[in-house]
Amino acid sequence: MLLNLLEETRYEKVPVQIYANDSEASFDIAKRIATIIKQKQAEGRQAVLGLATGVSPIKVYKELIRLHKEEGLSFKNVVTFNLDEYYPIQPDAEQSYVRFMKEQLFDHVDIDMANVHIPDGTLPENEITAFCLDYEQKINSYGGIDVQILGIGRTGHIGFNEPGSAPNSGTRLVTLNDLTRRDASKDFGSKENVPTKAITMGIGTIFKAREIILMAWSEKKASIIKKAVEGNITSDVPATYLQTSQNATFYIDQGASVELTRFDTPWLVKDCVWDDTLIKKAVIWLAKTVSKPILKLTESDYNNNGMSQLATEFGPVYNINISIFNKIQHTITGWPGGKFGADDSQRPERAEPAVKRSIVFSPHPDDDVISMGGTFIRLADQGHEVHVAYQTSGNTAVWDDEVLRYVEFAMDFARSQSQDAAYLENLYSSMTEFLRTKQPNQSDTEAIRTVKGLIRKGEAIAGARLAGLKDQRIHFMDLPFYDRTKFQKNVSFEDDIQQTMQLLRDIRPHQIFTAGDFADPHGTHKVCFEIILEAFTRLRNLGEQWTNDCWIWLYRGAWHEFEIHEIEMAVPLSPQEVERKRLAIFKHQSQKDVPVFPGDDAREFWVRAEHRTQETARLYNQLGLAEYEAIEAFVRWKF
Repeated sequence: MLLNLLEETRYEKVPVQIYANDSEASFDIAKRIATIIKQKQAEGRQAVLGLATGVSPIKVYKELIRLHKEEGLSFKNVVTFNLDEYYPIQPDAEQSYVRFMKEQLFDHVDIDMANVHIPDGTLPENEITAFCLDYEQKINSYGGIDVQILGIGRTGHIGFNEPGSAPNSGTRLVTLNDLTRRDASKDFGSKENVPTKAITMGIGTIFKAREIILMAWSEKKASIIKKAVEGNITSDVPATYLQTSQNATFYIDQGASVELTRFDTPWLVKDCVWDDTLIKKAVIWLAKTVSKPILKLTESDYNNNGMSQLATEFGPVYNINISIFNKIQHTITGWPGGKFGADDSQRPERAEPAVKRSIVFSPHPDDDVISMGGTFIRLADQGHEVHVAYQTSGNTAVWDDEVLRYVEFAMDFARSQSQDAAYLENLYSSMTEFLRTKQPNQSDTEAIRTVKGLIRKGEAIAGARLAGLKDQRIHFMDLPFYDRTKFQKNVSFEDDIQQTMQLLRDIRPHQIFTAGDFADPHGTHKVCFEIILEAFTRLRNLGEQWTNDCWIWLYRGAWHEFEIHEIEMAVPLSPQEVERKRLAIFKHQSQKDVPVFPGDDAREFWVRAEHRTQETARLYNQLGLAEYEAIEAFVRWKF
């Protein structure tokens, strides 16, 4: 067994512990920290912890708090040193790591705050060098750090040691990478509000810890985890330096592990148990690797690329090629609602009923046309009863000056009609004053949120109408969680679920299209999907008959596409349909040119959408399928 494991992990240059989810991993990390604390207590010594901030350690801290409150774990002998802090920043600022640590851990345990050390974001810049030297000396005075926990940024940074950091670097002031600042933009209201600098422990400082634990959760981190674990050591990915440490272990969940060789291309490291899904993935990978259409792959291609076992067990290889080619070909359909009267045994959707009730759930008011605008149009054109449900108002993603522009328009219109504009003038004055003094990430007033929501509502109606929908089939859910999370940390989603259940009951759809793009940097897509899934599951458990005949299709948005082997329905678009989809996206004027939260892709949303669907079409063509202008892709959710 040990030899088999070593073979599977031979590309991995640092120990990796993989868990089913972040909760299980966080439990074990907290347990390890608690063990160290207790060991030091038994020895009459202080435990020195190196702590991190961000999303990754939150569940670790939650479990430590539980251990303190329910199992008597004491922090009286604990000394802590935090990895980093933004600069400049006040300790009571919402984004400050001082505030984060107090809210997530220190305020809930019996730690002596005199033993807590966090880089000072309020210092004059000319005092930072001396502070950093003193920070290093304090760590040394306690005998060094017993266990250092780390997250990892998408640039590969640990702490705020960005690409280019030296392996022997110490605590210092650094300039933040543009991607790091974009990732932090939601916390600060926009990238422009994110500090350009930070104080961070150096890589050399981190390396001195007797134990180093790096955490990474979800597929968002899969790409950088592969580079950190399997890539060459390089300053371009600072986390790769951990490969040279004898004390470092990566704790990751299944999502973060998916691009490691043993999971992504297991045939390169071990004999596989081949099923239909793995065969399809492997053959597509082989075709892309050797740049050949599937039907031109040879036995030599299989043997020379780690797939001789597949060729031996299921060959001759031409039969494998034909089988996979046919499977991919059968995903392609111009009838996303099913083709009535046709043989549907090899089609992705059912032929009956001829007219389907379809509902497209759109987390933000533009995800419908960006992600599946061509399919949306096709469903309406082919006579299906198509509904669209905009799950949130999207008011967060509207520039402040747009609000004033629309209120100015309303005031001018009122005056032109000889109507009293006094109310609007007073409203405009209060809005102007609020926005003049608005702080980064400060929540808007209710009136401003309403105007921003109305801006996006009007755009969504225009886009849906262009796609061919009737007004009575356009639904604005304005789910409460979206605004509630701006004011509350612990949010219940029960009313969101109940509202979704009622809409589904009213429509009783045969098809549900919902966002399955969890690379959304704001997390809204995932929350909206989970609300739909919970609502549908409850209705199914209540025995509502229509749920047995309803299929759920996942689409992806402007951030990330399904892999070819995952796609179960591919809807080809003509050049004219691509143009019509583009015009529907253009109706969302507040998101055009420069959206408030563009993510890490500088292209406009319509450009991203076109490039994404054109790339899918190109890949299908590269594999030997017909050449289309664009393809929108879907995966069916299976219970």
